[in-house]
Amino acid sequence: MPHRYAEIAFTPTVKKAQEEQGSRSAYARMESAPEPRNHRLSATEAEFITVRNSFYMATVSETGWPYIQHRGGPTGFVRVIDDTTIGFADFRGNRQYISVGNLITDNRVSLFFMDYPNKTRLKLFGRAKMVGLDDEASLSRLEIADYRARVERGFLIEVEGFDWNCPQHITERYTLDEMRSLTAPLTARIAELEAQIAQIGNTAPVERVSES
Repeated sequence: MPHRYAEIAFTPTVKKAQEEQGSRSAYARMESAPEPRNHRLSATEAEFITVRNSFYMATVSETGWPYIQHRGGPTGFVRVIDDTTIGFADFRGNRQYISVGNLITDNRVSLFFMDYPNKTRLKLFGRAKMVGLDDEASLSRLEIADYRARVERGFLIEVEGFDWNCPQHITERYTLDEMRSLTAPLTARIAELEAQIAQIGNTAPVERVSES
């Protein structure tokens, strides 16, 4: 099965469910490519990842429960190290350390990168390695200059497989910066019209009322 994401995700039970729901034949064709694919990041995936300002990461606990955590930072805080490795600095949060604890016993992770305005989603399987503060060489590649947040550690993730999702049911959402960018032409046009109105008001002749 050369499609690496499908190889991981499509277990025998999943395939049985696909068969029962009528989607198995389509996914079987996806798996039948002659060469391995979706295990090395292309320029498309790399660019998509590096312009995100957040993502979601799932880990698995010792008791078998999944845990999902939101990770955020300035745009570009997730670094593409090479075509099989991504990394990011872990900033101090609520200090529950659930993901950290889970990764000590199971290094497998599942990541969702979301582009809400364009209704696009990239799913990624990987194996995470924690980078301590004593590993200055590795951590220096992940730190964000001038970002006021305490870095507690770094994460390097070896990519095992990825896949793009369809845009169905993704609600469009915009950040404040994205809204400012979208409305900038309208704001500029409003300012221009207001200036024109003010100029007309200043140059219009004043009608005098005759005294009776």
